[in-house]
Order: sequence, then structure tokens, then C-alpha cells
Amino acid sequence: MLTLRQEDILLGCEASDWQAALDHAAEALQAAGLVEADYRQGLHAREAQSSTYLGNAIAIPHGTPESRRHVKQTGVRVLQFPRGLDWHDGQRVHVLVTIAAQSDEHLDILRQLTHVLDRDGVGERLAAADSPAQVAALLSRAVVEARLDAETLCLGFPAHSAEELALAAAARLRQAGCVAPGFVAAIAEQAPLALGQGLWLAHSHREVATPALALATPAEPGAVNGVFCLAAQGDAHRGLLERLSALLESGQGGELAGASVQTVLARLAGEGAGAQTLSVRILNAHGLHARPAKQLIQVARAQGLPIKVRLAEGGEAVAASSLTKVIGLGARRGQRLVFSAEGEGAREALAAIDQAVRDGLGERVTPFDEGRDAPPVEASAPAPEPLAADRPHPAVAASPGLAIAPLFVMRTPRFDYPARAADAAEQERRLGAAIREGAEQLEALVTQARGGEVAEILSMHEEMLEDPELYQAALEGIRDGASAEAGWWEAIETAARAQEALADRLLAERAADLRDVGRRVLGILCDVAMPEPPAHPYILVADDLGPSDVARLDTARVRGLLTARGGATAHSAILARALGIPAVVGAGERVLTLSNGDELILDGERGQVIPRPSRERRDRAELRLKEREAREKAAWAARFEPAATADGHRVEVAANLGNTAHAADAVERGAEGVGLLRTEFIFMAHAQAPDLEAQIAEYREALDALDGRPLVARTLDVGGDKPLAYWPVPQEDNPFLGLRGIRLALTRPEVLETQLRALLMAGVGRPLRIMLPMVKDVAEFRTVRVLFDRLLEELPEAERATDVQLGVMIEVPSAALLAPSLAAEVDFFSVGTNDLTQYTLAIDRGHPELSAQADGLHPAVLRLIEMTVSAAHAQGKWVGVCGELASDAVAVPVLVGLGVDELSVSARQVPLVKARLREFDLEEARARAELALAQATAEAVRDALEAR
Repeated sequence: MLTLRQEDILLGCEASDWQAALDHAAEALQAAGLVEADYRQGLHAREAQSSTYLGNAIAIPHGTPESRRHVKQTGVRVLQFPRGLDWHDGQRVHVLVTIAAQSDEHLDILRQLTHVLDRDGVGERLAAADSPAQVAALLSRAVVEARLDAETLCLGFPAHSAEELALAAAARLRQAGCVAPGFVAAIAEQAPLALGQGLWLAHSHREVATPALALATPAEPGAVNGVFCLAAQGDAHRGLLERLSALLESGQGGELAGASVQTVLARLAGEGAGAQTLSVRILNAHGLHARPAKQLIQVARAQGLPIKVRLAEGGEAVAASSLTKVIGLGARRGQRLVFSAEGEGAREALAAIDQAVRDGLGERVTPFDEGRDAPPVEASAPAPEPLAADRPHPAVAASPGLAIAPLFVMRTPRFDYPARAADAAEQERRLGAAIREGAEQLEALVTQARGGEVAEILSMHEEMLEDPELYQAALEGIRDGASAEAGWWEAIETAARAQEALADRLLAERAADLRDVGRRVLGILCDVAMPEPPAHPYILVADDLGPSDVARLDTARVRGLLTARGGATAHSAILARALGIPAVVGAGERVLTLSNGDELILDGERGQVIPRPSRERRDRAELRLKEREAREKAAWAARFEPAATADGHRVEVAANLGNTAHAADAVERGAEGVGLLRTEFIFMAHAQAPDLEAQIAEYREALDALDGRPLVARTLDVGGDKPLAYWPVPQEDNPFLGLRGIRLALTRPEVLETQLRALLMAGVGRPLRIMLPMVKDVAEFRTVRVLFDRLLEELPEAERATDVQLGVMIEVPSAALLAPSLAAEVDFFSVGTNDLTQYTLAIDRGHPELSAQADGLHPAVLRLIEMTVSAAHAQGKWVGVCGELASDAVAVPVLVGLGVDELSVSARQVPLVKARLREFDLEEARARAELALAQATAEAVRDALEAR
């Protein structure tokens, strides 16, 4: 943002006339190193086009678009002329705010100055100022803008009371960055105020960063049509209250329930239901600066009736006849403005405005294309350095396995299409047909899918294609003159960028899903097919892969996946694991420099790739691969044998499940139970919290498939990093350290009680284990234990599980350190090594650069596991491990040597882990554990174990 500093201000300037003043201003810009000498001609040429006088004795000279090539650096110089100058349009000027801008940065200065123009006597005070600080203070009045836009709206929220809607609105303000957690807490402590017309208001001044107004409306309108939540600050929010008051006075408040985002914004901007409206895009290269703004207000004034204008994304509607108000919108190229007018002649007036804006408001303009209209870059980035041959390159391990094959680099095809089209009806027809064809393609892929996750994610893509808001956004672009391709891709990119802006990494990575859906339809519209891979086995290399790209893969030919972007939690990584394809992601753009046909070794367990390996390295990898294939074949044949070490020491091997429907498959793969059932999938599959009957049915499906084998169910584990739409949680700077797991569940004990009741009732006659996530100490466990014991008393023994245990997950280092106090009261421990590792080492395991260091074999993590096992065994309790470390072939004997009683792994890994147990005895395991604990780093642990 272009801002004004005291060193930018020159006092006591003199000039014989306005031309000499312009020369003086050009010299000041040149002396500051901002422009070349030829920029002077641009300043004069701009004045020849129209006056840059703004008002209140201020002019804002700046160059023409052609003269911007003479700008070396964006900046501003303010020249004070105490005696004043007669400007060429007859106005008296005391201050020149002279701007050198490379694009539209000067709009920020203009917006500040519009607030100056509304204050009486500023011109005289500017002339009399005797210090740069005084001038800066007069010109740089801080602009506090209150927010009311699409990001502060929470429409169709599944809630039934004003209190719930108030919290949803407060959470939306938190997500928008307007308030801190203290604001949300303040809203939770108060009862909303009834405004009438089914509307309510909650408000607070506590921890407000930006004044704003949010609105939450219910999914099913009833007695409550909506709840406003006001973040108040000084008097900056006064305009928001005035707009709300005007809405109530109009009697249109009841229309907000069930209304779209645009309708809500229109009503709150003062646009009546009978108003004619126009949405039009600003095409001017440098936005709505002074010159086009003047043209706009002249057209508006000529219509003979009041016309209002606002930004389409929200904000107050202002008079289109006011120069300061129009400039104050700060509209940039590509932004949409919404004009409104009422009464006779309104349609004709808006048509005149529409034509004027499209014609450029006195400037030459070019059509806007979302996909190509990117801001200019100052310098092109250097080409990435190619990957060195025969050297390991680290990345993010996404799916285990080893692959050796020639690579195939899949580059996204170029979609060439016209930005504009004349026949809107034909474009709508084409888009509708392409969306239907895309849906049919996805339906076929769902039918062919070979895994539950594949079908679920592709079904989600089908739902995206059916999203009415996405379709409507594309239609708006088409009706504004865009082609079907341009309108569709603009809608996709807008939604994807909004997704990427979320603090939650899991949700942000879903932007890949949106673009995947978008490219499918765009490919149909452009008749462009994805590049055809080779007929021989290969490793696929790409910038990123959408889920449907992964689902289409021929697993008979694809040996592995390597991507430049993405994380271990992206849907493409999830699908790779489901399909059993080794994958490494987040390797950086250098992997795209590889050439088709180059040989590659891809290690999905270590998270590394080796391009163009030497013969010796390749031979070693081939040997590892053959040994792995032989182990897999032998392991599958012996998958139903009891899991035990070579000397008969029993270690139960169970499966991690994210869906109860997969329990039967886990049993078929030799699982001796389910060591982790992620119950949150049930809650994520429902628009509101599933009731008792729905949960009982889900849990019973898994228990039936297990046929007497134990089920370990983790209670609902959602929160800041895995939110539920119907359970709003305030935005948190670090959601992994915030309100999640058992912490969140205890804020809604009735939801936790229903889940515990459902598990107990579903577990009649079956071994049931229930564990609590993210427990930090015994106090949290005791709180749940009281609830759990009450349910055991309330439910007759014939109607609930009797072989039942209540344990906790060891994911937080404090829980491991306090394991002795926990072990005295819990029935078992289950170590979640994924979270325990990242919390212990302070490394996000999804970080593209650091995740390779988040190794669960780090001695600090192993010592915490050792402490946990010792404390549990001292009390006669058992310990399981349900993180990725449990399936690491190097780690398995170490964990057994530490005394771990159960290993819970993905269903595909069960046969291999059982086979690994048979390769060593308990004495060897203990020796390996002792050796690992004696090391100083994770790398040293792996080196020592490999050398043994």
C-alpha cells in the first residue's frame, strides 16, 4: 500500500504558474530516484487531458499510462505552496500530491484524500502548516473501514436458536480476521437483543481488530430469520448501525432468511426489492481513479434521478454523483460495481451507466480475462535448477512403497478460448451441457472406483458440479459478456482462492479439488484432453494432481506418483494410499525439469526421489524392490496367523479405519481388531450432528464385521484444524494448539454423551474400547469418566457393552510426562505418534520443507513412548501405537522392544507388519530399543539400526 511519509513532503515551494509547479514536482520525483526525466512530459500530458484538481486546495498530478515506463519506483512527493497557485481549471491550489505509480497503487492515496475532502478548512490549514508532520497529519487521516461483505455472512446455517446463530456469526468474524477469541467469548456470554421482523442483534467491543457486521441466517426459517453480530469500535461502526436501522425501517428484514448473498448485501446497502440494479466490471487499467471517476459522476448526474453504487463484494452504497464517494470506493480493474436506481427512467439510466463503464469512462480499455489478467511482475523468476542425477532429493512421504521406472511428466494442457462472447444464451447452453457431461464422467469414475475413499471424494466432486452458487457465479460472468469458458473458470478461481486463504491447511488443500472439477468442465468446453501417458510402466510426475487424476490412473502401469506441490493430507495423497500407489509430494518445481523417459527411484516411505540413478544404486533398489515383493506375497499368504515375534511374544496387529464400512476388508487382510476408528467421519457426513440411532447403526456395522474382535473407537476429534459446518469454532492462529479433540467435545457435553451412549449400546456382547483424543492431563479424563460412569449406571447391562474400557490417546507430550498419574485411572493408552512427533519436535508433519525431519524414531519421541509404556505396565494396563510409526519396518522391533502391546496400522499394511514381527525375537527387539534410545538424533537412530 502506498503511504505518506514526512520525508516525502516539501514545504514553502514557489512557482510562477501551474506549469512551473508541475516542473518543480517532476524534479522532486526525479531527485528522489522515483522517475526518469521524461516523466515530466507525462505530467503535462495528463493535465492536457483533464484537470487533476481534487478539491480543498489539493491537486494530484500523475502521469499518463504511456509515461509509466519512466517510473523506476512507486512513490509520492507532496509540494506545499503557501501562497497558492491558480490551476488551469480556475481552482486555487496549495498542495500538489504528485504520484509516480507503476500500476494502481495511487488509489490508496486517493481513498485517503477523499476523507480529507469532507473536512472544512483543510485547504487553509495545509497552506499555513509549518512542518512536514502537520501536513502528513492533515493528509493521512487513518481510514477505519467497517466491514460488511460476503465474507462476514453465514447464510443457511443449521441452527435452531438465536444464541447458536450469534455464535456462528461471531465465528465468521473471527475467520475474517476482524476479531480475536475474546470477542467470541463475549458473544457467548450474552443473550441476543430482539430487533423485530425475526431479527436479533449481539454486539461487543472486546478484542475488535476491525469494526464489522456479520449476519447468520438459519437453514430453515422460523421464529428467527437471522442474527446480526456487531464488532464495535469507537464510532467507526456507526455507519453499519445506520444501514441496519434503515433495513428495519423499510420492513424488509424478514426477506433475509433464505436470501442469497447478493440479495442480503443489496438489502443492507439500502437497495429496495423494487430497485433496478446493474452489475458491471471496471475495465480501466488503473482502476477508478480521478479521471474515469469524474466521467462516471457526470454520466450519473445527467440521468436526472438518484443513482447509488457499491462494490459487488459488499460495502456501503454511495451516491454515484459524488466524486469523493466514488473515488473512496477504491475500485480496481476487474472489480465489479453494483449500481441501483428506482422510479421512472431507472432502467434507461442504468443502461447509460452500463455503456459508459464498458466504453472505459474516457479511457481506452481492454476486455478483462480472469485467467490471463494477472498483475505485471517486476522481474521474471529464474528457471529452476535441474535435479542432480544419482542423488537423493527429500520431499514429503505421502504413500508408502518403492518404485523404479521411467518417468512421465504430465504438464497441464493449455486451454485457449475467447474471453468474450456475444450470444449469452448459447454460452449458457454450452456450459450446462459441459457440466452435465462432466457429471456423467465422474459418475463413471465412481462406479469404477476401487476404494471407499476414491468413491467418496469423486462423489464430492459431483456435488461441487451441482453447487448452485458456483453455477450462478459463472452465469453472471456470461451475462456480462464472458464466454462460457471464461465465466466458468473465473467462478472456479474465485472459489479456489477463497479456499486457499483459509488458515486450516486441510481445507485450503481442497482448492485442488475445485480446480480439478473446473479443468474437467473446461476441457470439455475446449475439447482438450489430458496428455496420453506411455503404454509401459512409468512414474507419473506433475505439478499437482487432482483427485480425479489419481482415480483415473491405471495401477497396472503407474508405479508411483511425484508432485511438485501438495501435502500429505491432500485428497490426491489420500487416494494414492487407498490405491496402494507409492507417492512423494511437495518436492518443489525442480522436479518439473525432469525429462520424459528419465529413470527414477521413488521411495514413498522415506519421502525421497533419485533421478537417473547409477547402475550400483539402481541394482540396490531393484534388490530392495524384489525383496519387498517377495515379502508381500509371503505376508499375504500368512495374514491370518496370530501376530507374534519369532519366539512367540504376542503383539496384536489391528487396523486403522476412517469408515465403518471398511471393517470387513480389514478382517480379510488379517487384522486382529480395529485399533483406531476415526468416528469423525460419521459427523462429517451429516449436515447436523447425527442422532443416537444413526450412530448406533454405524458403530454396529463395524462391530458386526469384526465378529468378536475388539474395536477401539476414538471419540469425535474435530476442531480448529478439522471444523464441522454445524459446529462453528473461532479462527485460531494455530489450530493444532487450539480448541480440538476432547477440549472441543467438553464444550458440548450433550454431543459427547450421545456418542458414548451410542457406542455402549452398539457394543452389546462385543469387546469395546473407547479412547479420548488430545488429552493433556488427568483432569480432562476425570470429567469424561464421570459422564461415562453415569451412562454405565443408566443403561441396563443387557442393553450395553459390558466388556468395555475407557482410555486416552498419548498425543500431547504433557500426557506422556504425566503418564503415571493417568495410568492409575485409565484402562489403556494408545500412542498417536503422528501428533506426538509434531508436538514434541515442533514440526508440522505436512510442511513441505520440514516434514522429512518429523521422524517418529527421534529419541525424544521414543523416550516419551518408553515413559508411557512403563507407567502403564506398572498399573497392569496395555499400550497401543496407532500412528504411522507402527507400520515403519525399522520402527516395529523398536516399539516391541519398548514394550508396546498393540500396533494399529492401515489395513493394507496389516499382513506386512505381521510378517515383520516374525523376523525377530523379543531379545533382539529390546536390544534395538536400547540402541535407539542411546542415540542423539533420528538420523543417528536409523543409521545405528541399519548397521546392526
